[in-house]
Amino acid sequence: MRYSREHKQETHARIVRKASIRLRERGAHGVGVADLMKEAGLTHGGFYAHFDSRDSLVIEAFGYAMDRSLAHWRKLVAETPPERRLAMIVDAYLTPTHRDDPGHGCAITSLGAEIARESPKTRRAFATKTEQLIDLIADQIQDVPRKAARKQATSLLATMMGTLVLSRIAGSGELSDEVLQAGKEAALARVAASKPAAKKVRAKVNGAAKETRAH
Repeated sequence: MRYSREHKQETHARIVRKASIRLRERGAHGVGVADLMKEAGLTHGGFYAHFDSRDSLVIEAFGYAMDRSLAHWRKLVAETPPERRLAMIVDAYLTPTHRDDPGHGCAITSLGAEIARESPKTRRAFATKTEQLIDLIADQIQDVPRKAARKQATSLLATMMGTLVLSRIAGSGELSDEVLQAGKEAALARVAASKPAAKKVRAKVNGAAKETRAH
């Protein structure tokens, strides 16, 4: 039986959606192609009608997960006053719900260590999406030169991701909660520190400008 182009596209999208969840739940090597195809209601043999290789599926599934995350963060940012946006990102990211539901959470914390061992093509795709997330956070850092904003955003993201990974390693008990709370406090302290830092940068820039005019 021959299927329409639309049917094939819908099937392809369904495989990617399901793979994005399973990969985050079980890891890049924790789910086989046969299992993914079976879950999508297809045979193993039909895999290559949709993907050139397993790497192609991993890249698409990761990209789908990251695009969903980025859209989610952009929506939250748009609904939050500028001065509250960084703290909102921290509060929304470092939660027990996010910790306990990796299948619908940040793909970087779920797959990062494994992707580092994947093909160069997969790592490049991963790095591109990670940079987009850094840029989104940097966009919320006001009155700071772009280079400094990206540095602060990278540091904040590393703190949040490290916290989430360690809290998952610790399970879901008291120690895990302590890790989550300590990491949140550290991340929020970085957010607070970025505000006086912005004032120092502005003062330095203004001072340099005045000195230039004086000469």
